Amino acid sequence: MLKKLNLFVPIFVCFAFLISLFAPFINISEDISEKVLRLHILANSDSDYDQNLKLEVRDLILKETRNLFLQCKTLDDAICTANNNIDKITSIAESALDGEYSVSAMVTKEYFDTREYDNFTLPSGVYNSIKVIIGSGAGHNWWCVMFPQVCLSGCTDDLSDELTKDEFEFVTSNNCVVKFKVVEVYEKIKHKIIT
Repeated sequence: MLKKLNLFVPIFVCFAFLISLFAPFINISEDISEKVLRLHILANSDSDYDQNLKLEVRDLILKETRNLFLQCKTLDDAICTANNNIDKITSIAESALDGEYSVSAMVTKEYFDTREYDNFTLPSGVYNSIKVIIGSGAGHNWWCVMFPQVCLSGCTDDLSDELTKDEFEFVTSNNCVVKFKVVEVYEKIKHKIIT
């Protein structure tokens, strides 16, 4: 028992030190996750055919919901819009699939790993999302940011309107790889403990 305690205490102290060292970045990361609505689409499988279908679903959902989400001024507006239009989103996905697979769509909160886009990086964490599952949902997924409208506009200026200056600098900095990795490890551990 004493050997286990002698091993546990230094590991715990090191972990606590790292968390305190990176606490500001963890706080920024968690603040960002509370300001974003993501679109998350899971393909039926990893076959080329199913992956292409996933992209067709994505394209049609983005096209058909563009005006809905462009009117949203806050995250609460976006979540409310998503909830009020979840049947429409499901129907859009079904029309893209032409009856080949079942579709389920929901507004939920789910864990995401760190994700690098062309000119910004979203830290890992639990985000609000519109989750669309095609068929068994066993294939690779695709996601983007619905609010602010980054996947609709492709412009990070939309992010700068919603995030603080520190948060925006954090997601657009090219030299935060270690910080993002520490945040990701912390968020994974936290997510496993909570769920």
